Amino acid sequence: MLLALLLCYGGFTALCLSMDRHHAELLGRKSSARRRKTFKLSGWLLLAVSLWAAVAKTGWGLGLVEWFAVLMLSALLLVLLMPYRPRLALALAGLSLLASPVAVFAQ
Repeated sequence: MLLALLLCYGGFTALCLSMDRHHAELLGRKSSARRRKTFKLSGWLLLAVSLWAAVAKTGWGLGLVEWFAVLMLSALLLVLLMPYRPRLALALAGLSLLASPVAVFAQ
């Protein structure tokens, strides 16, 4: 479940960075169309991999329930951090993507 959480948070942050407003706020520059597409594709890919991680561990019955819980938790964390601590939200996304290979071996 930790791996799914880390991947969901990274995916939501990538989707957040695919929007012009958030990209300019977090990274300090305007994004190009190619960069927006890359962030959008990587965000959806990370969310799909997180679904696979949740389902592979516990099966479809409980895996989907855990995935939806992790999805809501990571989205809530990002939504609460963005207005007040946007740099922390970005740093946590980087840390979550760096820690995800460790979480693979922890399973």
